[in-house]
Amino acid sequence: MRKIRYAITGFGGIAENRIAREGFGLDRTRFAGHPQAELIGITDKDPAREAAAGRLGLRWYDSLEQVLGDPQVDAVFVATDNRSHALLAGNALEAGKHCLIEKPIATTVEDARRLQQLARRRRLSLMVDHMMTENAYNQKAKALINDGAIGPVNDIVLHMECCYGSAPQEAASWRCADAGQIGGPIGDVGSHCLYMAEFLLGSEIKSLSCIYTPATLDIAVENGAIVQFRMENGIQGTVRVAFNQPRGGLVGTLTNLGYEVYGTDGVVRGYATLFQLSGHPGEPVQVRIEVERAGGTKPITLDRTPNVYQAVIARHAHSIIEARPLDAADALHNLELVSACYESASLHGQTITF
Repeated sequence: MRKIRYAITGFGGIAENRIAREGFGLDRTRFAGHPQAELIGITDKDPAREAAAGRLGLRWYDSLEQVLGDPQVDAVFVATDNRSHALLAGNALEAGKHCLIEKPIATTVEDARRLQQLARRRRLSLMVDHMMTENAYNQKAKALINDGAIGPVNDIVLHMECCYGSAPQEAASWRCADAGQIGGPIGDVGSHCLYMAEFLLGSEIKSLSCIYTPATLDIAVENGAIVQFRMENGIQGTVRVAFNQPRGGLVGTLTNLGYEVYGTDGVVRGYATLFQLSGHPGEPVQVRIEVERAGGTKPITLDRTPNVYQAVIARHAHSIIEARPLDAADALHNLELVSACYESASLHGQTITF
């Protein structure tokens, strides 16, 4: 079976280290390629990135137009800054290329809908990298909840709080300096929390309210936010996100990226489960979950932890191989939730209902 051949546009740190080296398995010290997909080339607006592509044995394209004109490329992975996602993905779809996009699908709901409609018309597979649903520990947590390990659930709290923007180069980055990029805490990490709440509990968010937390950083976006929501199944939840919380250092920051799911008989807790980690040996902290009940706390161990980026690429590649194109409905819904958070905050926490 022929592998689906991809090219990446936008070759920053995440694209090189997570998508190329891990997702496509080009780090041969840890991985043996990808069974359904092959990365064949790179383009980036910074020509200095050509050397990094060359070290991985990848073809360098001088422009996205060269990528789109290459009949060997089946699909484009868009990993550029948020504002360019809709334009570049639209160009790829118009050229007949399947498209996988780093979150978010676009910076406006209108652009996201146009992309979805374009993919449907062209019968091309469109997907966004919501990789945390592929984490084996998150999948196990979902299974424990479904199996009644903590009884009926009535509450969930998800939190991604870190320190970003206090250094001048961080404050000047697109995440902190341009609100139109929706790269502040709500768009950058709150979006992960929102889709993970729905994933863990198997229900969609139907209403939410959001307020900003006090500002201590001199950045153009919100410093942090608290989101309260209610799901279709009646469960309530809270999301806490921030760029101004040091959390001690790397270990404290990463282990804090997780959740607590509260049932009438106990709690499922996740540590470092809301991040880019897969649970592999050698990662900076151990990804883990635990179940606490009246009799004590039980750590949950797993025999196998597939790479989250490889799993995302596999899902997209399979949709192409099986001629069952995806339409990014989950990504459009997620952007609607993020947009509602900003709207609610602008209205002093007014509840938005879907």
